[in-house]
Amino acid sequence: MAKIDDYIPIVGESVVGDLRLVASRLRGKRILNVNSTAVGGGVAEILNRMVPLLRELGLDVRWDVIKGGEEFFEVTKKFHNALHGGRVDIGEKDFEIFMETSRKNLEEMDTSGDIVFIHDPQPIVLVQKRTNNKWIWRCHIDLSDPKQKVWRFLKEFVVQYDAAVFSAPAFSRKLPIRQFLIAPSIDPLSDKNRELPQEVIDGILNKYGIPKDKPIITQISRFDRLKDPLGVIATYRLVKKHIDCRLLLAGGTATDDPEGQKVFEEVMESANGDPDIHILSMSQNDLEINALQRASTVIIQKSLKEGFGLTVSEALWKSKPVVASNVGGIPLQIKHKHSGLLCYSAEGAAFAVKQFLSSPEYARKIGENGREHVRNNFLITRHLRDYMLLFLSLYHKENIVYL
Repeated sequence: MAKIDDYIPIVGESVVGDLRLVASRLRGKRILNVNSTAVGGGVAEILNRMVPLLRELGLDVRWDVIKGGEEFFEVTKKFHNALHGGRVDIGEKDFEIFMETSRKNLEEMDTSGDIVFIHDPQPIVLVQKRTNNKWIWRCHIDLSDPKQKVWRFLKEFVVQYDAAVFSAPAFSRKLPIRQFLIAPSIDPLSDKNRELPQEVIDGILNKYGIPKDKPIITQISRFDRLKDPLGVIATYRLVKKHIDCRLLLAGGTATDDPEGQKVFEEVMESANGDPDIHILSMSQNDLEINALQRASTVIIQKSLKEGFGLTVSEALWKSKPVVASNVGGIPLQIKHKHSGLLCYSAEGAAFAVKQFLSSPEYARKIGENGREHVRNNFLITRHLRDYMLLFLSLYHKENIVYL
């Protein structure tokens, strides 16, 4: 695990010094993070890296995970899709299942601490345990066009918090509590993002039987309909008509996502035995994901909805040319024609991929721009600073916090 000083060569000594200064103002505060899964998905990935670094900075930080059965997570997946604007059939029985599990977590979970940081809708009801401590609701998903039935239900709990945090301006809602905008981040020193020797990359390609004889187009994501893996296959087939290439779809499922296996089966059926389509259902192996991204010629992220999309910043950090949908938090990371190319359809994505494959120098320059954009905006050191300033702001009613 990286230490805080290990980031100095990447971000500079002054950035790390600022982190130590802000952390010193939070000494003695007990901070609890709660989410719905310890493995799979961007929230768990971020917390796995941030919690140890916050502890090294001297903060008393805990991380706990709520409990829930299959029925509960089926309901929260419906909530997830509805909050993204999807057409979902949600009835009173679903709300009853959600509340029944939430009441059990209310009884069993220890929410003691000075600051309780709740991530996403699954643990949202825990705010009913609040005493005189501070509570934050962190929404990691795209709330720009939520289905009102679900949002009205959840809003009754959101308004009980001291503050809400969103990833992009379009996601914020009209609320009577303070709101903050904080983008997610990647850790440049994690196994998923650190530099790798070429022999390691080649070894992982050999392990999965992926030849290097033609360009590789890759999407790394959970097998989730909102990631549009079938649209990625359609994009590949359009590119393939003009440029011979391979497609790599790699990812797994989160423990709180019951739809993953079904989507994986749909993807396999759509691939229809094409020998140039490589579909990998992987456990959380960060080193292998890193190698697959580095082996790729072009990275694609064709999401239909996206709270942020950490895989975009991961690819940009590796100086890869990225084609991604112009949805959710993706445009924060990709400035069109500067740090990547944005698209609206399979046809648009295919056109952008062909641009990169046909113009290697253009692809290289875009990749370099992307890396610097991530260095300046989406590394974990910036995220640590923003969260610590958020915690401090809870004790200051004015907009300026004096350190």
